[in-house]
Amino acid sequence: QVQLVESGGGLVQAGGSLRLSCLASGSICGINDMGWYRQAPGKQRELAATLTTGGYSTYATSVKGRFTLSRDNAKNTAYLQMTSLKPEDTAVYYCYARARNCGTLALNDYWGQGSQVTVSS
Repeated sequence: QVQLVESGGGLVQAGGSLRLSCLASGSICGINDMGWYRQAPGKQRELAATLTTGGYSTYATSVKGRFTLSRDNAKNTAYLQMTSLKPEDTAVYYCYARARNCGTLALNDYWGQGSQVTVSS
């Protein structure tokens, strides 16, 4: 089994910064993509940022230039540094990893429990 445990998040004023962390643990034989999706109240879950093992990153247009995703592959950990936060960034942020399970060798998508990020105006 593979687990993703998130930390960080919270309440911040507009213009402030927050950092999210995500640790993947369990029976992992490699992680391909890793990053975050977010879901605002009444909206569908959307991609915020992802990063491949090879270093290729994808960011939502709305967060480009403000969010930075990094990974420590040796620790199976990802970090999302969020700066210049806006009220419209308010959402539950879900860590995501596409990882290979050592037991089954299957490549599956895994999700964290979600972290609330609230940006006040």
